[in-house]
Amino acid sequence: MSDLTPPASASLPHYVNAAHFDPRTIEELTPAQERIYLASQWQLMWWKFKRHKVAVWCGVFLIWLYLVAIFAEFLAPYNLDARHIEKIYHPPQGIHLFSKDGFEGPFVYGSDYRLNMDNLKREYTVNEDRVHALRFFCKGEPYRMWGFIPGERRLFCAPEGEHVFLFGTDRLGRDMLSRIIYGARISLTIGLIGVAISFSLGIVIGGLAGYYGGVVDLVVQRIIEVLQSIPSIPLWLALAAIMPVTWSPLLVYFAITVILGLLDWTGLARAVRSKLLALREEDYVLAAQLMGADTSRIIGRHLVPGFISHLIASATISIPTMILGETALSFLGLGLRAPVTSWGVLLTEAQNINVVALYPWLMLPVLPVILVILAYNFLGDGLRDAADPYK
Repeated sequence: MSDLTPPASASLPHYVNAAHFDPRTIEELTPAQERIYLASQWQLMWWKFKRHKVAVWCGVFLIWLYLVAIFAEFLAPYNLDARHIEKIYHPPQGIHLFSKDGFEGPFVYGSDYRLNMDNLKREYTVNEDRVHALRFFCKGEPYRMWGFIPGERRLFCAPEGEHVFLFGTDRLGRDMLSRIIYGARISLTIGLIGVAISFSLGIVIGGLAGYYGGVVDLVVQRIIEVLQSIPSIPLWLALAAIMPVTWSPLLVYFAITVILGLLDWTGLARAVRSKLLALREEDYVLAAQLMGADTSRIIGRHLVPGFISHLIASATISIPTMILGETALSFLGLGLRAPVTSWGVLLTEAQNINVVALYPWLMLPVLPVILVILAYNFLGDGLRDAADPYK
């Protein structure tokens, strides 16, 4: 044994510094570097999301749309089913600031009506001698906010005894702008509720299949294959046929939402299953098992956050898919029906091509559908990138 080797009974000196460790003492950091170095995960995600300008503006646009849906009664110039029999198929009116007499403020011109006997088209001619100044925060038709809060104030109104139709009217003389605003309440919320159902099923079922594997995975995969092999249109027809005609509009709305959620979970379940098959072999999963964590905690706390960016992208794609599904079902007469009002129900007015050729503004409800789909897709791109701020 060498003379330099300490005896076995001797203990090596050991020192533990009890002082607080400050990472900033390792090297000098600039204020900008220090701000990033000490930022939390959520701060990094927010900073990266803000750099995606298109996604930020799309998020603001979607928030504005949901606020419009919440306060539809106040923002809509007329009640949902208010009819103006003398103004059937009235074209959209433009807002002007200047008339031939000079500045007038926001106003619309009046119109003169005649029936074209050649094609039986209702023709309205702008009358520039009739200037209808808009009133703001005015008293209009009484309403009940969300069905129980009475009110009369509206964002804007036409002068007493006159009308304003910025998006025109339909075959019953109902204001299209008001109906589109009210329809946002159904069309926008059906996507959120449907995605909540499909995500719950997809994460739970796909998570169990990926975590346990074996017989559980085999059974789940066969169920998914059976559901995905069913043609969509015949399935929609069957579901529409079994819905009792005595159901209330609210119950039909809830049934359509549940159906869309039950049909949309299979793709997400397979994605979750494939991710968990790879992540369940990681060391941190074994450590959680040895510490006594149950299956739900391991999946929800340790595995799912590992691919949260994929889940965010799937959610922002699934919501517009749900909206398109409801719109298509209602347009074909298989989904929601009057008196429930959604963008899909409003588009049923445009099923007759001859009517659309004469009154093209009946296609206006398709505009918010397109804008919402694009906004959700751009927002999903920004959220997906922000969910992994270290890339």
